[in-house]
Amino acid sequence: MWGVYLVAQSLKKIVRYGVGLSMVWIFFVGSGCMSSSPATPQKTTPSISIGVVDTQWLLKESKLGKQVTDTLNVFMKDRQTLIELEQKELRDLQSQLLRQGSVLSPTARQQREDQFRQRMGEYQQKEANMNQEVQGKQGQLFSEFRENVDEVVEALAKQHGLLLVVEKGTNTTTRYFEASLDISPEVLTELNQRNP
Repeated sequence: MWGVYLVAQSLKKIVRYGVGLSMVWIFFVGSGCMSSSPATPQKTTPSISIGVVDTQWLLKESKLGKQVTDTLNVFMKDRQTLIELEQKELRDLQSQLLRQGSVLSPTARQQREDQFRQRMGEYQQKEANMNQEVQGKQGQLFSEFRENVDEVVEALAKQHGLLLVVEKGTNTTTRYFEASLDISPEVLTELNQRNP
């Protein structure tokens, strides 16, 4: 009872004189004041099993990733060849216009300039369409690749009892992780086995 009285008096002084909460904690710990109620067991937080995977690295290193990259490169090269042919035709038209411009009548010159502008507009439209095609193909291929990676990651996560797998690499929110959490090499092995 006497201990409770001292604690109450000390708390009044603490409140009155503005002593910080850390001093209250020191007082209670230092004075050995303990609650008379039985000690409640501390709840322990269960350890959370986390894995980390680097999808960009898998794209570069896996057989499937190399297939995706090769397919995209071939697709882009085909489109680039078509664009280069169009560019060559436009350069030829432009040089003809420059060479013959002084000998052409104003009407003929105007017709050639109009023709060149029309071809230039068509070329720009084709180039924009091809860029959209390439972006669409890239999105499709990377989406399929990611689906394959996700299947492997899910299987490995269940196998290892991981509750969470986050992505590392550029443009991700993962800033730090213990190296032992990286399951990318295991994902690579499994991915290569599934896609020979």
